[in-house]
Amino acid sequence: MFQGLTGWHLLVVLAVILLLFGAAKLPALAKSMGQSARVFKSEMKEMKRDDEVSASPAEAPRATDAGTTPTAAPEPRRSNDPTV
Repeated sequence: MFQGLTGWHLLVVLAVILLLFGAAKLPALAKSMGQSARVFKSEMKEMKRDDEVSASPAEAPRATDAGTTPTAAPEPRRSNDPTV
């Protein structure tokens, strides 16, 4: 794709970028690109860590002696009405 590019081509591209953005805005542009790359790297590391945590085997639910899970009776609802 870029086999035919020489040093002159790169120099022309850099000159066009300088004309488009101006010399004053280039340091700010480079700083924002660096910050974006840093944020992207940290998000990628966090996503990998989240994937590793989710891929680890979850704890198996403990069974009771009878092999069934215990059920609890629901609590009766309380009324907000003071007359009842």
